[in-house]
Amino acid sequence: MIGVDGFSRWSGALGLCALIAMVRPSAADPRAVVELFTSQGCSSCPPADRIIGELARDPSIIALSMPIDYWDYLGWKDTLADSRFSARQKAYSQMRGDRDVYTPQVIVNGQTHLVGSNRVGIDGAIKSTDQIPGTMTVPVRMAVNGKEIKVSVAAAPPGERVAQGEVWICSVSKAVPIAIARGENRGREVVYHNVVRNLLKVGDWNGAAGSWSVPLENIAHDGIDAAAVYVQDGNRDRPGAMLGAAFTSLH
Repeated sequence: MIGVDGFSRWSGALGLCALIAMVRPSAADPRAVVELFTSQGCSSCPPADRIIGELARDPSIIALSMPIDYWDYLGWKDTLADSRFSARQKAYSQMRGDRDVYTPQVIVNGQTHLVGSNRVGIDGAIKSTDQIPGTMTVPVRMAVNGKEIKVSVAAAPPGERVAQGEVWICSVSKAVPIAIARGENRGREVVYHNVVRNLLKVGDWNGAAGSWSVPLENIAHDGIDAAAVYVQDGNRDRPGAMLGAAFTSLH
């Protein structure tokens, strides 16, 4: 599929349901955040969805699915889609100065975009962006304690070019099987991996070490079994390079 313009405003906050658990701290220092913009209504997307499942098993990669809503008019309303993901994909395009908004599209470390079914290309983009100064160099930690998630972001490394950004936390469902009844994928069941179900801004990072506590009731509800945190240069409307990230299971 090719992309289209016109995206909805950001939707409201996630429903509340406390998850009480003690969870180990997230794995340290991943080298890449891979975002897949996908759609249940896109016949080209299932191979990319499978690749995200493969990448999700690599502890050095934070792979996230962000289902978009702009193909809903084609005969099947995506049951996981969120207009915020459509807006995020468009914001990346505007930052690059192009009109390349399509599915399946992968963004690697906030910088490189390519077709989501191109596994060789994704692996190459992970390696190349990892060499760019300032990319994924800020240590981020996340741990659950009682009814809160504590997020800690280290200070910028000495001489770091980028010393500011926004901190965001994602509610994640690790595996969501969907039976698609209509549209281009009618009759298929597709498993979507590391599906982002909500995005919440935690705070602003100014280059100094900082920490934030996020109530679990703002993150967890039925079907949420993981969380991801990322620090990104720029802001929601002008997203830049990924500076650091962390991922943890909630149970």
